Amino acid sequence: MTSLLSPTSYTVDPWDPGYGVARGDELDGRESSARLELDLELPAARWRPLSPRGGALPGSVLFLDGVRRIDARIWVHGEEPEPLPGVVASLAAGLVCCDGVARILDVAVDRGLYAESGGDIATRHARYTFRRTTGGLDKLTLGVQRRLSELEVELANSWRQHSNVEDDLLVVDGPLRGRTHLARTVGYVKTHQKSYLQPEQAAVVAELAPGQRSPVFTMGTSWERHSWYLRLPGASRAPWSAVVRLECSADLPPEDAVALADVTARVLPGLASSPHKDPRAPQNLVPIGGLERQLRHRLGDAALLYRSLRGALAA
Repeated sequence: MTSLLSPTSYTVDPWDPGYGVARGDELDGRESSARLELDLELPAARWRPLSPRGGALPGSVLFLDGVRRIDARIWVHGEEPEPLPGVVASLAAGLVCCDGVARILDVAVDRGLYAESGGDIATRHARYTFRRTTGGLDKLTLGVQRRLSELEVELANSWRQHSNVEDDLLVVDGPLRGRTHLARTVGYVKTHQKSYLQPEQAAVVAELAPGQRSPVFTMGTSWERHSWYLRLPGASRAPWSAVVRLECSADLPPEDAVALADVTARVLPGLASSPHKDPRAPQNLVPIGGLERQLRHRLGDAALLYRSLRGALAA
């Protein structure tokens, strides 16, 4: 007996599976614990897709990103009865400027030993600075991430002090947490692991056309920020395809946050990547993708550094 089934269609997520998916399984409308102020730009009941308004554009757009690599996990033998865990990591942060052409302004490389006790480790090919970090392996990894954030902030502050430019826009790849004090800065979030909005507002995000954004709202978790969603060109039928979330400091007046949201909606869509060039297209913007490749190259050969590290510790 043959049963007739209703037609079934499929959509392949546009991202390379090695990078996961842009929209996580948890983004299913379940209520988030985040505190929301949805009426910041428009009343929540009147939310709709917004096209950016005109106005002055920044003279240049800066992109700040960093990469990290765990070179080795080690045990530190000292005065304690049991050896203590340690993480040896290489970090690289970089800054790209787009003002008609894209160019790398600066790159900083940092190598460290993250452990509760120890000292600097000098090898044939690198030197790892001891950075006291307490806790188990999870806390050590968080210490690595904190140092990367510090390195990125140091790089951005150094460039801005040197350039004295006051009309740039700084786009930080990832959440803005710990960097909200940076002026004229937005965080750029490519993946969505949680549903922060209520179903009615989430439906508005799903309706965005390329180049349109959601109204600005305020969101508070362990920290507070203004946020909005933006759809880039190149969407597929995958859920929230080509949608990114941006955030800025909650200290900004609402009108300034709205103006910043309009600027991002005018500037960023033109920098979206293409699937044949980037496995995380279009969310992984062209300047960010190019910077990431250069930063990974600057980290050095992982196998060479590992062998050098083992040799130094054995000696």
